[in-house]
Amino acid sequence: MAIENLFDSASSVMTVVSFTTFVGILWWTFSRSNSDFDAAARLPFDDEALDYAAEAAPAQGERNHG
Repeated sequence: MAIENLFDSASSVMTVVSFTTFVGILWWTFSRSNSDFDAAARLPFDDEALDYAAEAAPAQGERNHG
């Protein structure tokens, strides 16, 4: 009988902890400034200019061949 009460209490505690964690993640996500998310969204496109520059200019060793 005592073990059933323990499991009921543990179940209630885990429900409250899970819900609190969920609400905390939501608050952390939506309270951050949009500039952080905008900067993260631009990351895949920021290095494209560097990739094109690397492809356009041959390496030092390649210029000396041929």
